[in-house]
Amino acid sequence: MTTLWGSKKTDDNNDDAASTEGPEMPRNSGEDSRREPTERDRLLPESNNRRHGRSDGYLDPDDPAVSPYNLWTVRFARGLTVLFLAISFIWWVLLFVSIFVSPPGLHTRGSGFTDFAFTTLTTGILLLSLLFFSAPSTAMRACLAVISILLLVDLILIVAFSRLRHEEGPPGMASVAWSTLMAAYCVGTDRLVTWGKHEEEERLTGRPETKRSLKEWLAVLVATLFLVIYIVIVVLITGTLILRARDSTLKMGGKRYLVDGNKYAVHLNCIGEAKPDANGNRQPTILLEAGEEPLEYDFEHWAYSAWQNGTIDRYCYWDRPGYAFSDAAPSPHSAGMCADNLAEALARKGEEGPWIVVSAGYGSLVSRVFSARHFTQVEGIMMVDPLHEDLLHRVGSPTRGFLIWAQGIISPLGIQRLGGALFKGRTREDRVYGRNAYQNGKLIKAKLQENLVAESLTKSEISNARTIQKLDTPLVIVSSGIETRKSDQWEKKQRDLTKVTDTLLSWDVVNKAPHMLWDTYDGRKVMEKRLGQLVKAAMKNRGKMSEEE
Repeated sequence: MTTLWGSKKTDDNNDDAASTEGPEMPRNSGEDSRREPTERDRLLPESNNRRHGRSDGYLDPDDPAVSPYNLWTVRFARGLTVLFLAISFIWWVLLFVSIFVSPPGLHTRGSGFTDFAFTTLTTGILLLSLLFFSAPSTAMRACLAVISILLLVDLILIVAFSRLRHEEGPPGMASVAWSTLMAAYCVGTDRLVTWGKHEEEERLTGRPETKRSLKEWLAVLVATLFLVIYIVIVVLITGTLILRARDSTLKMGGKRYLVDGNKYAVHLNCIGEAKPDANGNRQPTILLEAGEEPLEYDFEHWAYSAWQNGTIDRYCYWDRPGYAFSDAAPSPHSAGMCADNLAEALARKGEEGPWIVVSAGYGSLVSRVFSARHFTQVEGIMMVDPLHEDLLHRVGSPTRGFLIWAQGIISPLGIQRLGGALFKGRTREDRVYGRNAYQNGKLIKAKLQENLVAESLTKSEISNARTIQKLDTPLVIVSSGIETRKSDQWEKKQRDLTKVTDTLLSWDVVNKAPHMLWDTYDGRKVMEKRLGQLVKAAMKNRGKMSEEE
């Protein structure tokens, strides 16, 4: 037994001696065995090397112990990445919620979709970095560097243009700054892991590994493909921001007025001057309310023609929150809130009325609430193919809401807007209030807000407005012949709207006119004629009231 143990000890000593032949692997002395191990010490016993066919004291390159995670710096960087991902995810959730219900301090005067897009991109970059943390590559660093440079350009654009800065606000600027920082940080961590990988390979295998396994190449390929997609996304966002910066230089008539505790501003403009008649009475000012599109596109042109023809002396128009030149409002936002915004903007401008409210489509809901709440100032109501409150389920449909939300989520990419500008010659006017205004993130958010509260807040407000509406107010209804023939329900509800007041002057159904009647000559002709009659009726009523007094 003594001989056997003695022989084994001799063999072990010989093995120890052999192990010292490898570079930087000295035989452990008694003093070394008593000290605390460090990250530079061998992880596995030398007997493990022999099992893997190595007799030089080094590990096989495929050994699981050969990992950059052995270095505390790499482990710390990975933990920091996890922390940054958690922070980004929390911010992502807050921005997601703010699209539907705006928490205090998170409301932006823009759509809210752009900062959400930047935060989604940040979360994707950090998640990709974690998934492929131990497989660094030059391709990944190059892609991340391109992304960080493009994001820096986006940040400069937002800060440099006052309108973009105004719309995005602190949440938007913080989101793009954080995204830029995280992209640059991921470049650094990828480089750190590359260094750590080489360090550990040199320490444990004798040399840095220059070859990759098939699994590693697949990881690099997948990560690079995702980053290329991210680059395309950032390029599209940058192009959209450039278009928005150009659109912000478009001149507007009138001014923006702060409303709702100075949280956001709405655009209001007035044309003409009300002239007194022989009795010293001035015509009421026509107050226009848009339908489903920005009012400047077509509806205001019809009013301008009526003003030029002398049918009316003066008219005012505004953009509801999110439309054309107005800021977006916090969510939720209803038709009644829009009516209050209009009243506040008129007061800030110094307008006192009296008014004849002229509205179309969804805007008729806003004008009805406004006329009911300000019945002493409203002397006439004209509604063009108006939306009935019993049909609000069409606006508030969950399917429609989801599609609007999905359109908003991809709106920062601006695929349609960029394509229109590059290949179809679309102008700033087209994008702000014209044919392509529906692609604008602010307008999409306004549509989503209309959808979210259509069958709750808005329906309740319209019901209350109908109860308190002044019944002797002259009323004119002009309906689309196409829409009434298409739907018996639409025709029935148009008939019901003629009973909003007890003083119906006329109800016209224009035979070949679509929902937007002002797009046809017959529609414009009937609308202008009835508006002139409504103005005369309002003046006549005012004269009677003066005589009675």
